[in-house]
Amino acid sequence: MATVEITRHLHRFFPALQGGALEVAGGPVREVLRAVDAAAPGFTDYVLDERGALRRHVALSIDGRVVVDRDTLSDRVGEASVVHVFQALTGG
Repeated sequence: MATVEITRHLHRFFPALQGGALEVAGGPVREVLRAVDAAAPGFTDYVLDERGALRRHVALSIDGRVVVDRDTLSDRVGEASVVHVFQALTGG
């Protein structure tokens, strides 16, 4: 099972994920995010835009590598992978 970790500040929006890392089946990023959404309804609404692509201020990495396909989320998540989801800090 792949492990999904979210940054602590997202716990206030998704208390169901406060227990630590979530274990889900590997596969394309879009399927992994659907599995997280099943455990914490509304999660995909927070991280994906109306087209289903990663929102501009959301970053996602698989085993320390930033996801390349932000539009269709086809990057593969292995069964032993660690996925990190965090809100990117921007501003000026």
